[in-house]
Amino acid sequence: MDISVPPKVTDRAFRRLVEINQTLDRARGLRVAVEGGGCSGFQYDIRLDDPADDDLVLEKDGMTVLIDRVSLPFLSNAVIDFSDELIGSRFTVSNPNASSSCGCGVSFSL
Repeated sequence: MDISVPPKVTDRAFRRLVEINQTLDRARGLRVAVEGGGCSGFQYDIRLDDPADDDLVLEKDGMTVLIDRVSLPFLSNAVIDFSDELIGSRFTVSNPNASSSCGCGVSFSL
């Protein structure tokens, strides 16, 4: 897998992260990780977290998106966004490395 192109984070995702952090007692980063599991083989783990020493840190307006070095190849050239629809609101990953994904968009295969 090519890891030369880091993921991109949309302005909408950073704006939502600002809104979330305004409700917390201290700012946290948005961790986007890839783990084994899910109905398609891999799944995204998206949560608030503090940075680790080896994280790739994507920053804008004082907000950070964190990606660990193991997950980075799986997220090369992906786009991290925020979706606010009638069925719910969530951070999403549009991943060109995924050959298929499940209906919920949380798990994928390569």
